[in-house]
Amino acid sequence: MRNPELLTIGKVADRGGVRVQTIRYYERRGLLPKPARTASGYRKYSDEAIRRLRFIRQAQALGFSLGEIEELLSLRMQPGTTCGDIRKRARQKIATVNDKIEELQRIKDALDKLATACKGQGPTSECPILEALESGGDQ
Repeated sequence: MRNPELLTIGKVADRGGVRVQTIRYYERRGLLPKPARTASGYRKYSDEAIRRLRFIRQAQALGFSLGEIEELLSLRMQPGTTCGDIRKRARQKIATVNDKIEELQRIKDALDKLATACKGQGPTSECPILEALESGGDQ
């Protein structure tokens, strides 16, 4: 039986698509388990570290915060956790994303109004965009 290859932090960083400092940070936060160390103190990782890094990166790409990712990883390890528990977290994230979309739409609408009000000519002292920002209104 072949022993699994143990990897250096640099190799894990390369394969996981992150920087070495990110791995150290994730270890401090508990997102990655502390690796075994050689007699000289070098970290040695298994392929599981790369899988965990990819999980973290994918979850981040879906908008999960590191705190939420910690929770997902914790749920994954808890006996009795079901897919329904994870789906609940995903639906909560969807609600948060929808709230952000609504807020971004409000910002876009306000900027559209300001840009339409500005004719793009004249001195900046008469710019309706700057005036609105100064007065706190969105005209």
